[in-house]
Amino acid sequence: MPTIRPEVPQEPHRLRQVAESFGVNPERYDRTRPRYPEALVRRVIAESPGPELLDIGCGTGIAARQFRAHGCRMLGVEPDSRMAEFARQSGIPVEVATIENWDPANRTFDAAIAAQTWHWVDPVAGAAKVARILRPRGRIALFWNAFQPPASVMDAFWAAFRQAVPDSPFDPGAVTSAIDSYQHMIDTATTGIRAAARFDEPEQWRFDWELDYTRDAWLDLLPTQGPLTRLSDEQQAPIHDAVGAAIDALGGSFTMPYTTLAVTAIRQR
Repeated sequence: MPTIRPEVPQEPHRLRQVAESFGVNPERYDRTRPRYPEALVRRVIAESPGPELLDIGCGTGIAARQFRAHGCRMLGVEPDSRMAEFARQSGIPVEVATIENWDPANRTFDAAIAAQTWHWVDPVAGAAKVARILRPRGRIALFWNAFQPPASVMDAFWAAFRQAVPDSPFDPGAVTSAIDSYQHMIDTATTGIRAAARFDEPEQWRFDWELDYTRDAWLDLLPTQGPLTRLSDEQQAPIHDAVGAAIDALGGSFTMPYTTLAVTAIRQR
């Protein structure tokens, strides 16, 4: 999806009104947001020194449940109390805080993950905090699902969105592709990890996969996207109508190519 307009001076982690808007409907978020490749989950576990993991910005617990299913012991840190409460309902312990302000109370972990959330974290302060709570040779793993719907669907979305919210900080022209947008997040995260000066050289992983969407399934997910989370139902209605019509023109469904990008590094001894 989109990135922030280049002329907007804030980094994403400073746009707290957006960062903390995803909990408006935790049930929908959890139901519709895609999971993460099992190959990624297995690799993080295999290349970490143990099973105790911290999930930074755990949201509703989507990634935490995937790692727990492989035997990991999870603790979530989440700034939105609504998302945290939803995650707790599935048995994930969650503490409400940003990672920058979170008190680990002398606890340490074998790995720290952040699924689709690290761009809302100060990349330098966040990496420094993770370095302090990881055990020697512990792993930091930050990952995002990058995706780009068919061009006709995206064109319909942005045409309707610009009419509904002409002054939005989100801009479809800021990058040439979804991969470019998420690669920028990877690059920023990598710079922060290096600045912490406590990690081996970061490396990047990539996982390509696909997911089929019906018209109804995509429109169900759409309100969970950053540009829409703070819009009213009335503002969203014409956007949904335009996107729905574009999907109808494709036959009522489409296949979404996903690329999961990760940056990861090992804490030095």
